[in-house]
Amino acid sequence: MPRRLKLAFAQANPTVGNIAGNLALARSLRAKAAEAGADLILFPELFLSGYQPEDLVLKPFFLDKLEEAAHALAADTTDGGPAMLLPTPWRTGPSDMPASTDARPFNAVLLLENGEIATARHKHDLPNYGVFDEKRVFQAGPMPGPIDFQGIRLGVPICEDVWTPDVVECLEESGAEIFLVPNGSPFEMDKDEHRLQLMIARVNESGMPLVYLNQVGGQDELIYDGASFVLNADASLAASLPAFEEATILTDWVEGPDGWVCAKTSMTPPLERLEAIYKAMVLGLRDYVRKNGFPGVVLGMSGGIDSALSAAVAVDALGPEAVHCVMMPSPYTSRESLEDAAEACGMLGTKLDEVNIGPAMDAFSEMLAPIFGETEAGVTEENIQSRSRGLTLMAISNKQGAMVLTTGNKSEMSTGYATLYGDMCGGYSVLKDIYKSDVFRLSSWRNEGRPQMGGEGLLGPDGPVMPERIITKPPSAELKPDQTDQDSLPEYDVLDDILQCLIEKEMSVSDIAARGHAPELVQRVWRMLDLAEYKRRQAPPGVKVTARSFGRERRYPITNAFRKIL
Repeated sequence: MPRRLKLAFAQANPTVGNIAGNLALARSLRAKAAEAGADLILFPELFLSGYQPEDLVLKPFFLDKLEEAAHALAADTTDGGPAMLLPTPWRTGPSDMPASTDARPFNAVLLLENGEIATARHKHDLPNYGVFDEKRVFQAGPMPGPIDFQGIRLGVPICEDVWTPDVVECLEESGAEIFLVPNGSPFEMDKDEHRLQLMIARVNESGMPLVYLNQVGGQDELIYDGASFVLNADASLAASLPAFEEATILTDWVEGPDGWVCAKTSMTPPLERLEAIYKAMVLGLRDYVRKNGFPGVVLGMSGGIDSALSAAVAVDALGPEAVHCVMMPSPYTSRESLEDAAEACGMLGTKLDEVNIGPAMDAFSEMLAPIFGETEAGVTEENIQSRSRGLTLMAISNKQGAMVLTTGNKSEMSTGYATLYGDMCGGYSVLKDIYKSDVFRLSSWRNEGRPQMGGEGLLGPDGPVMPERIITKPPSAELKPDQTDQDSLPEYDVLDDILQCLIEKEMSVSDIAARGHAPELVQRVWRMLDLAEYKRRQAPPGVKVTARSFGRERRYPITNAFRKIL
């Protein structure tokens, strides 16, 4: 009789620091796997602590609680149900590793079976780039050997361990028969194909099948998109799970003459670009609000496209009853903006209040008159309008408990076209890493109808979410008469191309100019980008979707004179 293995893997959404909640989630998922007849269930990277735990893992008390939870889960396995491969921070290194006084734990996977923690494997290749800072908080384990489970030699490389060939090669040479890879790989645009091709390379190099299990859910700026899959030894897909949704599946493995083969099961096609970005925004906001215990969000509804798209994402994430929109007109607010804001809120089904900031503007003018004298009104007075709105929203938030959702986009954050303590005021931003040109594309795409999403789904309307005029009219901050964004900024398609070259690609002025942009314009945009760094340091967190988001990935000095190179 050929050997068989029934393997469950859980594309799950743990919460960082919620050890008791993650333990309960593990038990729930294991119970489902037991009902399906699984022999073993695999969880995503650092499941028990949540990922990324950052400096939490430097707290001995936190590690104590993780050990208690791991032993409690191990005790569960005396019931005859499936064993568990449980990723967690772990203080104990391999038995053959020299003793160390290093207080950093390991990024590990524990095999729990027969009531015990049977063995552990430790992540060898710790990433230290982009959003990752693992060398700071974890010790690197040695090259791992396979785990023996019911006579099957399982290679369990952890996330980064499979992004280069060395660990997989070591496991292959040590006799691994199947690779089970727990991951905490954050979403960014077009990354899913890159992951797949890398895993195909590992399969082709080793001749072994591979399970790629990725976490799902939002953690501060990072969004884990799931999209897990199984590759057989011939690099063919045997299973693929949906993106941005929790899912647990059972896979059936049989050992044949050429090794282990996974029977084909659930197959979910990848998402196209705009749908993936939109669902990342929805999941990021939903988890940020709920995991931090907010009852909902409040946002300024200007009648412009940024606030309209932010409101649509909020309604899709939280439902219309949890979204409070506030229109805050000034003497420069157009009738069209008032109408568009009201119509968008009507389409979304949200509450809309109106607070006139004219009296606040008058009060500040009177208060500051002895200092300002007869100076001409300008940017200072425009900023007072924005800060009056920020103060209003924060007051509503303080009084009612809802989190202020900011509505600025990446183009504005890049160029400083945002007001500190004004429109930057708030707790979270869904557009922080979305260029303005993509704001237009996403708005048009969402207006075509609600996309499908499993789990809780999208909670907004099936049809359009904003009047078409919001998408087609020239964007304006409406802080002075007849103002448009292009009074002080290039056309957004031009601006965004230059910004992507400067931020994501780190190109020189001359190389960007070679794409058809005037060198003086590139120099001007570069200057705006650098001068706005002090604002970005004070900006709220927001959903990461590009290869280089502000904050965790792009860290530039505020005091920086390197900007005068042509």
